[in-house]
Amino acid sequence: MLKDIVAVKPLADYQLWLRFEDGAEGVVNISQLIQFSGIFAPLQDLATFAQVQIHPELGTIVWQNGADLDPDVLYAIVTKSPISTYSRATT
Repeated sequence: MLKDIVAVKPLADYQLWLRFEDGAEGVVNISQLIQFSGIFAPLQDLATFAQVQIHPELGTIVWQNGADLDPDVLYAIVTKSPISTYSRATT
């Protein structure tokens, strides 16, 4: 898929509104995707969670501690479509 996230807005209860480069947009509940442990532990603090940003080179959302999420997974959730897979040709 490889759709970059172009806008993000933190909402209540660990939700994020996302818009992708193709215009698809929607809300994702991040607490249903992650466990608040390891690199994601600081995000349990709602003030830290709200500091989400877009990484321009990666095309996804990131936080100051380096936590990020796969934009393909987020796109699949927003569009309610499966993550497309591909097979690599072998030589």
